[in-house]
Amino acid sequence: MSQLVNQYTPHGVCSRGITFEVVEGRLHDVRFIAGCPGNLLAIGNLLEEMRVEEAVQRLKGIRCDNKPTSCADQLAIALEQYQTQNAGK
Repeated sequence: MSQLVNQYTPHGVCSRGITFEVVEGRLHDVRFIAGCPGNLLAIGNLLEEMRVEEAVQRLKGIRCDNKPTSCADQLAIALEQYQTQNAGK
């Protein structure tokens, strides 16, 4: 059962948007708008079919240079919001 495409606007990073789908608790089609294209494409490919909980655990708290966050950390935040909004569904 497929969910709608989820959209998130990251803060404090180069990327201007993140989209992803969750099907039966697993990530699909993670895409970043703008940012470092090669690295962000790699992140999306590595996360394909990963459980949402595992992705959050692996990505949360990663920093980019001197910034307090990163595109990966912002994705973890987006996934946590997704989990909160879909708890009990």
